[in-house]
Amino acid sequence: MPAMNDPKAVKKQYATADGLNARIGLHQKYSVNPVPYDDWIASYYHIQPGERVLELGCGTAGIWRQAERYLPKTASLVLTDLSSGMLEEARNNVPAMENITFAQVDIQQIPWPDASFDVVIANMMLYHVPHLDRALAEVVRVLKPGGRFLCSTSGEKNVGNWLVDALGEGDARKLSFTMQNGTEILHRHFRSVERFEREDALCITRVEDLAAYVLSMTSFSYVRSWPHERLMELLAAKMEDGVILIPKENGLFQCREPIVTKIFD
Repeated sequence: MPAMNDPKAVKKQYATADGLNARIGLHQKYSVNPVPYDDWIASYYHIQPGERVLELGCGTAGIWRQAERYLPKTASLVLTDLSSGMLEEARNNVPAMENITFAQVDIQQIPWPDASFDVVIANMMLYHVPHLDRALAEVVRVLKPGGRFLCSTSGEKNVGNWLVDALGEGDARKLSFTMQNGTEILHRHFRSVERFEREDALCITRVEDLAAYVLSMTSFSYVRSWPHERLMELLAAKMEDGVILIPKENGLFQCREPIVTKIFD
């Protein structure tokens, strides 16, 4: 099983927020798209007064640092993650509000009754799920009639794949849920699936920042046994005119009209 889908490896990678913050920081510092990624994602939320919202795999919950921008006072939000360390970081980042709560949750076993939420969100996490159809069936189960599922992911042109080529090793290219195959997968669970692409790239000027990104990833854990100079040399070799340019393909799916299915082990 690729490290991206190995529950033990994923739990280790997200045990604390340090690695995730390093990866988020690289994208924030070097993305060429001037619109912050969180703002782009949240522009599709359109949460209405009175709605109940569930986010699965919230990570550090950076989008919700200014929750009042996206969450009406009469709406409610449950932020969840599989990692207790991530939830602790999320609690520190999100303002204390009566309509925001937290819970440790596995998307494959969502602990709420049927038809509990108007909106379910899962950003940049479905490619980590070992049993994706089981997870999506759970999302469908907890959605109310007329509810929406919003999920973002990477495309096949992503930093991980670029690094596999640059370093000559790794399994990062084996993503189970991408912008390319996402529509087909989601149509097994939703009749309506809309796909939105974001144009972007990384324009990196400090090799040290990219090296820190590599060392934060479970998929490249083997690099930690290398002399640091070797990693720096391989990355620096990709620099042209003082810049490392990495394609960055990602986007968002908006799903409606859920299809109730029975998923067997």
